[in-house]
Amino acid sequence: MTLEIITSDSLGPLRHGFFTRRGGASSGVFSGLNCGTGSSDQCEIVSINRARVAEAMQVPADHLVTVHQTHSADVETVDGPLGTAKPKADAVVTNTPGVALGILTADCQPVLFADPEAGVIGAAHAGWRGALDGVLEATIDAMVALGAEHETITAVIGPSISQRAYEVGPEFLDTFLAEDPQYARFFVNGAEDKFHFDLPGFGLHRMRNAGIAAEWTRHCTYSDAERFYSYRRSTHAREADYGRLISVIRL
Repeated sequence: MTLEIITSDSLGPLRHGFFTRRGGASSGVFSGLNCGTGSSDQCEIVSINRARVAEAMQVPADHLVTVHQTHSADVETVDGPLGTAKPKADAVVTNTPGVALGILTADCQPVLFADPEAGVIGAAHAGWRGALDGVLEATIDAMVALGAEHETITAVIGPSISQRAYEVGPEFLDTFLAEDPQYARFFVNGAEDKFHFDLPGFGLHRMRNAGIAAEWTRHCTYSDAERFYSYRRSTHAREADYGRLISVIRL
């Protein structure tokens, strides 16, 4: 099956893509393009999937750079392939042509950044914890350190869990309100004492407040099992594990 790649005009002319699960070699609960080395999928199959992604991005397999994601606000700046090393970080930036930056997600926000004029790109994994702690702003700062300008950086949030599918408890809301009472705007009432959190809306707010243009592709990972992996959907289905989507950008 052919790979399905979601793109955004806002990131043109740079080669990039939010890859769906279609077109991969994995089977079972991972069926499709599982690119998560941290999953219990067969390592050889994950390598095949990642090689297909690298080919689509027109780079050698070892030039597809990913990091060990930990839901932090840490950013890694790279100038070439990392080999077998996988630094702990949740975002990566570069100004080196021919290096593809990849981020893995399964409900969290994959965010691709580009400043084509400066020749600087970035990719971030922004779940609620990382977004609240500042991973998006940290990625922007790291790009600026490489020569990017706020006025010419564009960011696009790829397939993420939507507000209607993201039910949370009152303690989750309290965590956000303790940071800023104005964050109540990203929550709506749910059943009983539950709320629904707008993760992409929160990401857009943080990036626009940081002075950059940002948008969301408006794809919900939870609601479309044919195209996307979803941690929360897999948990609700009591599946043993789940696949990881990959989102990539290169100069």
